[in-house]
Amino acid sequence: MDIRTISGFFRVSLLVLILVVVALLAAITTMHFAIHGAEVQVPALKGMTVTDARSVTSGMGLNLDVDNRYYSGEVAAGHILTQSPPPGTVVRREWRVRVAESLGPQSVDVPDTVGASERVAALELRRAGLQVGEVAHLPSKTVAEGTVLAQDPPAHAQDIEQPSVNLLVAVPDEEKPDGYVMPDFSGWPVISAQAALAKVGIKTATPHSIDVPVASVGTGDAAPRLPLKPGAVLSQSPLPGSRVDQSTIVKLTVVK
Repeated sequence: MDIRTISGFFRVSLLVLILVVVALLAAITTMHFAIHGAEVQVPALKGMTVTDARSVTSGMGLNLDVDNRYYSGEVAAGHILTQSPPPGTVVRREWRVRVAESLGPQSVDVPDTVGASERVAALELRRAGLQVGEVAHLPSKTVAEGTVLAQDPPAHAQDIEQPSVNLLVAVPDEEKPDGYVMPDFSGWPVISAQAALAKVGIKTATPHSIDVPVASVGTGDAAPRLPLKPGAVLSQSPLPGSRVDQSTIVKLTVVK
């Protein structure tokens, strides 16, 4: 093989190699644009009306879901309170952006449904512009089946978050309970409160202890106020009368 033949062979090989490299680079570039062209940054939606937010997300190839509605004294009704994912998150097109819509300030009075039948309670709540939330059942020997034993939030509650009321309803005594009425533990020794809750399978968080000044002994005809003993329950969450079950974590604040 002479020099000219060898030289021609190398030129052809070099040309083939260049073409392969160009083809690979083109494929990589095409793949890059295909991948990143299908990605978008989630826009900031807080404060927008739901209609405007839906228009913005739709134009970017995203789907908008309103999955919660809350009362708010700061954000006007029909505007967005929160969103997930947060603004700036890079997601693929067709991703679902979930938002919470403001209902504006609370404008309804929570009716008192305790003692009513579950059906009547549901009608009263709907008439007030509220919805029935979770319904739990508690066996009772003394109350007729289907009677509302407790509600959360309580009647005439202010600053409620959502337009729904949870109900605790009486069932025949032989049925297994799926909820309980939260007792008032004020003044109880924290150990006793924890034991009472543990007896029905409800857990408590680590108690929060605070200093409480010694109360005045009183003057004149006023009865003296007895000081609370260390370890006594000052407050609790959920509040007395609330519906609780085995998934509830009760928080107790006690005297240090």
